[in-house]
Amino acid sequence: MSAPSIPNLLSLRGGRAGRGGGLRSRRGGGPGATAAHHDSTIQGTDTDAAVSRLSAVDAGYLEDPYAAYFVSRTDGPPQRRFPIINRGTLGTYTRTSALDELIESFLSPAAADAAASSERQIISLGAGTDTRPFRLFARGGCPKLTYHEIDFDVTSRKKLQIVQANPQLSRLLTSPSTKSPRTWTAQPRHGGGEYYCHGMDLRELDGSITDPLEGLRTDIPTLLLSECCLCYLKIEEAERVLRYFTSRIANAATIIYEPVHLDDAFGNTMVSNLAARNVHMPGMDRYRNAKDQIQRLHDAGFGAADCKSVEAIWESWIDASEKQRVDQLEGLDEVEEWKLLAGHYVVAWGVKGKGLGTLLQPST
Repeated sequence: MSAPSIPNLLSLRGGRAGRGGGLRSRRGGGPGATAAHHDSTIQGTDTDAAVSRLSAVDAGYLEDPYAAYFVSRTDGPPQRRFPIINRGTLGTYTRTSALDELIESFLSPAAADAAASSERQIISLGAGTDTRPFRLFARGGCPKLTYHEIDFDVTSRKKLQIVQANPQLSRLLTSPSTKSPRTWTAQPRHGGGEYYCHGMDLRELDGSITDPLEGLRTDIPTLLLSECCLCYLKIEEAERVLRYFTSRIANAATIIYEPVHLDDAFGNTMVSNLAARNVHMPGMDRYRNAKDQIQRLHDAGFGAADCKSVEAIWESWIDASEKQRVDQLEGLDEVEEWKLLAGHYVVAWGVKGKGLGTLLQPST
């Protein structure tokens, strides 16, 4: 496919597409953009992510009873994204399915036996309005879980307001309370554990800081999540964030979702689309393919690491009956385009520490 025929996937509008783009990001800014301006731009993309998630739910791709609470209805009902977004990378089905599969592996009883601890901790970097903690807290049989989310202060405060305003969300947690000027916390009503929502800039995390993140457990297996987050930091900043946690936690795992292969025609167009919105990914220049992502995790201290493209995950992790169900939801006319897009995003994961070598292995 030639570059001119590649759609601008960050501005699919009209018809069945939603307002705004589909890229979920946390950091970045083009040359000349002020820090305040590009931070505001990145914060706005979380709205796009919430709309994409709800679109996938409304179309039947995903089950998420909490997605609607994080999409504003002031401008009327959100329109549906194109099938290429609903099925795949920027919004949704395959991406979410891949992360759910790996997270389930981390939380599984077999993993608890391997790690000799039934407690777990998840730290979501640039979490935005993600609904995953609510979905985990709502179900039974989950191990005692400490869940941290870190994002800008304005995003953290917005999430607290949404939780307090919606009975279905607030019923999952004991009375949320502000524990410090920029952290609010609550306890899940089922299964025990803790929930922390930190309103802070990830760039403030420094491995040399003596005091750890409030509520951080260093004695239990911990999973770091980065969905299009670390790639928006400068390379040294991203390394510093990883080091902040890996230097404190012996038994740790990570999952990173990012774009790759940006030196071909499709990738060049993706970069141009981002630049038009004053968004830049420093990580794109360093981690250009799956091999680079795996080496990155090895360099960060994760002894075991692997990486798959979203296209490969669709082919090998989604069983035939589920593929058939998804295919029947909307139909996908842009098969070639979807394969190109799905081939330009990867999920990488790694583990470090004793007893964690069998974690994060998908069951399919």
